[in-house]
Amino acid sequence: MENNVFEQMARRYDTEERIGLASVIVKEVRTELQNSKSKTLIDYGSGTGLVSLELSDLVDSIWLVDSSEQMLEVAKGKISRKGIANANVLLSDFTQETPEIKADIVFMSLVLLHIPDTKKILQVLFQMLNTDGKLIIVDFDKNEKINHPKVHNGFSHETLNNSLSEVGFATTEIKTFHRGEKIFMNQDASMFIATSIK
Repeated sequence: MENNVFEQMARRYDTEERIGLASVIVKEVRTELQNSKSKTLIDYGSGTGLVSLELSDLVDSIWLVDSSEQMLEVAKGKISRKGIANANVLLSDFTQETPEIKADIVFMSLVLLHIPDTKKILQVLFQMLNTDGKLIIVDFDKNEKINHPKVHNGFSHETLNNSLSEVGFATTEIKTFHRGEKIFMNQDASMFIATSIK
């Protein structure tokens, strides 16, 4: 019975569009995670683990961190069904509390646009990373067609790059890797990947 509940919840969160977008992101991020077998990865704002659970084979261990208990329940269901031994979940909101965990890689996929104070969260993530750690951000390019009180309308590469170096990252590379129809608040949009080294 219990499994059914999670299946239903997963179906509600993991819509076809989200699954489609996640697979595009997984493909791009996998190339960034070559040679990371000994590394720990934190997926901040992991949701149901649509992206990071597809990356668990590339790292030593993975933490799915989210502030939604329901999302993490769905993620736990997937972890046990797929028998993923190196994945854990953590209920936490790093904008409210300072995390006690450290990692070699922090990954954030389509999360930054929901966080009002981007600089503050980047500082928190910088602190969490081990020396030479890597922050991987996937998000939408700036999109003037989008106007929403709770969501950034994407990010310009230059502004994000400046924020990352102000926080303390030594290097950042940003590139647009995908364009799609109606993928951002029903608008056509493009996504970038930003990789920063501490």
